Amino acid sequence: MATTRTTTKPPKKTTTVPVEPAPCQPCGGSGNVPVTVRVGRKRHPVGQQDGLCLNCLGEGTDPTT
Repeated sequence: MATTRTTTKPPKKTTTVPVEPAPCQPCGGSGNVPVTVRVGRKRHPVGQQDGLCLNCLGEGTDPTT
């Protein structure tokens, strides 16, 4: 039969400061990048629309950190 423990250790108190992730460089942390819209046979640009940032996949945080 195993012996029973009569005393307990106090829990370790660890206070860690959450580190804020760095913003993604191409999108600036927004998750969206401007994409030029082209129309016509000669494909001339007419404006821009928002597109998903392929570096961070829309999260806005730097994927390397």
